[in-house]
Amino acid sequence: MRITAAELKVMEVLWDHAPQGSAEVAAALRAEGWSDRTVKTLLSRLTEKGALATSQEGRRYLYSPQIAREAHRRDAVGSLAGRLFGGRAAPMVAHLADSQGLTDEDLDELEALVRSLRNDT
Repeated sequence: MRITAAELKVMEVLWDHAPQGSAEVAAALRAEGWSDRTVKTLLSRLTEKGALATSQEGRRYLYSPQIAREAHRRDAVGSLAGRLFGGRAAPMVAHLADSQGLTDEDLDELEALVRSLRNDT
């Protein structure tokens, strides 16, 4: 499922606290200049895509994520790696390291990850 950058902002709000009504989601995004109408449109799109479920509480609808944050990240990274790096992780990590720079802490985490992956096989 493809989630746009704008839709992802809405998902982040709901991943942090759900369920929420459209007014609460809009309030969380108002500081970034989002209108209530924009938020309602994005909530509707995400519901149509199956990313959000709705439940009714009195006269209002509450929205809850139907996909986990980590599942979305995994799918998005897999799609990116597939499109840009032929599905290979090493060139993608090398590109990120080259373009973003890695701190000593990043390198330590990567080394620990590689050790862990080697031990699992």
